Parts: sequence; structure tokens; C-alpha cells
Amino acid sequence: MKMREYLIDKLLLLTLHVGCMLLLAGFLYATGYEPQFCVLILIFWILILMLWLGYEYYSRRRYFHELWETLNKMDQRYLLGELMPVSHRLEDGLYREMIRISNKAVIERIRQIEDEQKEYREYIESWVHEVKAPITSIDLMCENFKSDPLENQGDVVRRIRLENQKIENYVDMALYYARSEDVYKDYVIRRTNLGEIAVVVLKRNKGYLIQSQIQAEVDCKDKAYTDEKWIAFILNQLVLNAAKYCRKKGGKIWIYTSQKHKSDALTKHSHGVRLVVKDNGIGIKEEELGRIFEKGFTGSNGRKTERSTGMGLYLCKKLCLKLGIEIYARSKAGEGTEVILEFPISSYLSKM
Repeated sequence: MKMREYLIDKLLLLTLHVGCMLLLAGFLYATGYEPQFCVLILIFWILILMLWLGYEYYSRRRYFHELWETLNKMDQRYLLGELMPVSHRLEDGLYREMIRISNKAVIERIRQIEDEQKEYREYIESWVHEVKAPITSIDLMCENFKSDPLENQGDVVRRIRLENQKIENYVDMALYYARSEDVYKDYVIRRTNLGEIAVVVLKRNKGYLIQSQIQAEVDCKDKAYTDEKWIAFILNQLVLNAAKYCRKKGGKIWIYTSQKHKSDALTKHSHGVRLVVKDNGIGIKEEELGRIFEKGFTGSNGRKTERSTGMGLYLCKKLCLKLGIEIYARSKAGEGTEVILEFPISSYLSKM
């Protein structure tokens, strides 16, 4: 801070003092004071003003010099508010408090971004690990394709298609995970036939369901206002998850819709449409049911059966929150699981 800059900053105050001096001199002269006495009073006034300005200039210069030294020594400069020198001036205290509040918001945002980056990095690492398995299987089947008898080559092609379907599902998961923070950019609300979407999802996974000897039944008579593409992805994940934990013999998946009952305490909306994915699989333990939508949670079932990353249901929950859909589950160990998607009905849209 230079003296010239400081005086320019104090220009309004100096103008006020000069004006007061002229008024005082005029008043004293008008009341009969001798001119030399008036001059003497003004000289003392100017001396006191200069001393005060000099003292304030050097004290402020020292304060900001100390502040700059503190800032230059810091590695994380956004923490300046925590290390600012103490000052007796009211405005310094107010500035310090505002900077601390602002810095706190910055730190929270930085931590949020770091958590998101860490979460995304962990997911990509697990995704790459998972997608390598079907790629390796396809490579091995292609190497053995020529040596297989002609009657077995059709079966090899079918297995290659199944492995390729797994890769496609993993790619979709990565794509939708990357878009999950900006759903609004690719979200079109319209009256959606949930039954048609269920049929499309089952056809897509027909080979996997046939290989696993799992029957599927669709009974969706209700419609909901939502985005077809995003709901198709969520439903696809729920079907794959249900198929993964179905019984080895006699496995079955039901996809149906129903109207919400007011007596149901699990839901938040006063009315709406439910889309239910139900299976007769191994079920979920009661103590684990509340954690199935957590990131990376696989539970005892995930450790016993196929390798699981615990990302499917977590991603479904994340997307449902973005789309304004409620998702929850009911299950009993050994009796199967129900995953429910609840679409709130807008009284305005329902009349259109």
C-alpha cells in the first residue's frame, strides 16, 4: 500500500476536513477573532490531522504487510480466513468473518468434488475389473470356435452373444453413472406405458433368462409420467439383479403395477403408481435390507453367488432421487424380494 493510494482512498475525508476548516475560519473571523488566531487554530488542526493520517497509514500498511506475508507462506490459500491477523478495527473483524464463511463454503465444495471424484474413480476401477471377465470369455470362445464340432458352434455363438450382452450392460451402467449428475439435460416427461418398457427389458435379457431357466411374467396395466429411457435402464438393472439371486430351479420374476394404498406406511406420497419387480429367489436378511441401496454394499448374498460390485441398486437409487421417484424393497430370507418404484401422480398432469 502506497501513501498516494492511501490519500486517494481518504479523499472524501480530507475534503470534509477542508470544508470544516473553512467554515470554522469564517465563523471565527465573523465573530471578531483576530486573523492570526484563526490561522494558528487551522495550523494545529492540520498538524493533528497529518499525525492521525500518518499513524493510520503506517498501522494499516503494517497490518496488510503481515497479511500478505501470511498469505504467501500458505500452501492452501483458501484458509486465509483462519489465519488472518487480529485487528481492533470493526471492519477488519467483519471482513474476517465473511472470509471465513466464504472459505468454509469453498472447503465444503472442494470436499464434495473430491468425494465425487473418488467415488467415480472407484466405480470405474470396479467396472473395468468386471468388464474384463466377459471380454476374456469371448476371447477364449473365439479361439476354440474353429476346433469345435459344427453342431457345437451354434452354442458357442449363443454364449458369445450372452457375454456380449453383459458387456453392453456394463457399458450402459458406466454411461448412466456418468450422466447421473445431469439427468435434467436428457429428461423428457411424458405419459409412459410401463408394460411396454417391461416387455422391451425382458426381450433384451431373453438369452440370459433362458440360460438361467427363469420365467418372467408382466402385468402392467398402469401408466406413469416419467422418462422412458431412464426408467428402462433402472428396470433393466432390477431385472438383472432379480435374475442373479433367483432360485436355480423354478426361478420366476414378476413385473406388475399397482395403485398406492393410503394405509401403506412405507411410502411418502399420498397417491401414485407402483412398478414392482418381484422374484422368488433367496431373499435378503432383515438386518441387511436397509443397506442394499448403499454404494458398494453386496451383503452375504453377493459374497455367496456371482461376483457383485454393489453398484447396481446404488445407481438405481441415485437415479430415482434425481427423477423424483421413490424406491424401496421388501424381502424375507429364503422367500424372495420385491423392489418397488413409486411414481407420484401430479393432479395437474393427470387431467391433461
